[in-house]
Amino acid sequence: MDGTLTVAVHDFDAMRAELGLRPKEPILEQIAAQSELRARALLDRLDAIELELARRARAADGAHALLERLCGRGAKLGILTRNSFANAKETLRACGLERFFAAECVLGREHAAPKPDPAGIRRLLAHWRAEPHQAVMVGDYRYDLLAGRAAGIATVYVDLTRGFQFREHADVAVHSLAALTELLA
Repeated sequence: MDGTLTVAVHDFDAMRAELGLRPKEPILEQIAAQSELRARALLDRLDAIELELARRARAADGAHALLERLCGRGAKLGILTRNSFANAKETLRACGLERFFAAECVLGREHAAPKPDPAGIRRLLAHWRAEPHQAVMVGDYRYDLLAGRAAGIATVYVDLTRGFQFREHADVAVHSLAALTELLA
């Protein structure tokens, strides 16, 4: 969602610093390694940071057109995010994208192990009664692509920088959502 359907605004290094976590290591995994009391406090603070970002979220160029095209084709859409469910819903609301996603198809970190674990994708597939060959994971980061691969589904890597740092984990790589929409034509 963040950085794929929305304009990327998260400064993960600043977030780690504010939370007192080690630099360059995944936030959720570091929090999970803490005592229960400390982890709860860190998750509460992380939720507050992410809520502030969610309220300022803006849809990425081409997001509405892509989602309209997919819905027009009868695609079932879901979100699997390392954010909380509440913050994911707020992000979608702020971007005007919430109408494309049923609430039960928005999975936050409370609903499944965080990506790159494929559990959330498998949960969505089960909900839709779909097989892996019928699904595609679209994302902008290695964890998205690794989760898709681990679930046995096709992966699309969206990289606005065109650097394609994680290209080896993707079946298809595009530089924009508009380019992805064109591929669907």
